[in-house]
Amino acid sequence: MVENCQKFAHISDKGAIMERMAESIMNVATTLPEGVPLAAKGLLHLGSRAAVDQTLSRLAARGELIRAGRGIYMRPVQTRFGPRSPSAEQAIEALAVQRGETIVPSGAAAANALGLTTQVPVKSVYLTSGRSRVLNLGRQAVELRHAPRWQLALGSKTSGQAVRALAWLGPDEAPKALQILRSKLTETAKTELVSAAPQFPTWLARLVGEIVHG
Repeated sequence: MVENCQKFAHISDKGAIMERMAESIMNVATTLPEGVPLAAKGLLHLGSRAAVDQTLSRLAARGELIRAGRGIYMRPVQTRFGPRSPSAEQAIEALAVQRGETIVPSGAAAANALGLTTQVPVKSVYLTSGRSRVLNLGRQAVELRHAPRWQLALGSKTSGQAVRALAWLGPDEAPKALQILRSKLTETAKTELVSAAPQFPTWLARLVGEIVHG
């Protein structure tokens, strides 16, 4: 009987410790702006990695956190209509800063934004300097695809959009976009394209020259 009581007390103590850790994690979460991920590595002052991972999983199961991907948790946004997931744009921006990655909208999204296509991307896709993976933001799945460095070189600038749009259109379709891009791009954007052109595939570097010099 004494042994059973000791075992029960041990389980009870462990549960209390886990609840204190859960409370501490949520205290950290509430200080973060919308969409900023919680990383287990940033919570190791609260306990061991295994304990932190377990507590994060429990908080996600209880609906207090959203498990967006492997090792990525976010706090739901509370509204008068109830909780919702963070916006994809804010989550991606925060993830890029936290992980030190370049993450930008896909070529299809860039082409649509620049008026080079009327096709609206069905899926939410971003290109990243990191590994490929999927973020689950509630009902929305956001795909991150690893991309070559040249597609990310100009980041989220308009010139970077142009590069990704042309890469998505490909060497056969991209020449049709030249006239639109000439009118859309500022002189600064054109200069940026020329500076980055040595990184591009030959066909794209040639197109950049035509956009800038006619």
